[in-house]
Amino acid sequence: MTTMNDAIQQRREVLRKIKQEIIQRLNIQREESQIDDDTALFGNGLKLDSVDATEIVVMLDKVFGIKVGESDDPSYMRSINSLTTFIIQKLNA
Repeated sequence: MTTMNDAIQQRREVLRKIKQEIIQRLNIQREESQIDDDTALFGNGLKLDSVDATEIVVMLDKVFGIKVGESDDPSYMRSINSLTTFIIQKLNA
C-alpha cells in the first residue's frame, strides 16, 4: 500500500512527464511552468486536435506502457489532470 507522500510524488512525476512529452511531441510553444495542471487539452486550452489526440495515445503506450482500450472513457483526455489520473489508475491497477 502506498503512502500519501508516495502518491503525491507519483502524481508530480506523471504530471511533469506528461507536460514534457506534450511540449516535445506536439511542438507546444510553452514551458512546463506555463501549463497549468487543469489546462484543457482541446478547445480553449492547448488547442489540440484529433491528430494530437492520436499522438497522445501513442505517447501513453511508448512512455507509460499503457494501451488505451475501446472500453476506456475518452474523458481522460479532458485536461492534464484527467490524463494524469487515468495514467496513475492504469499504472496502479
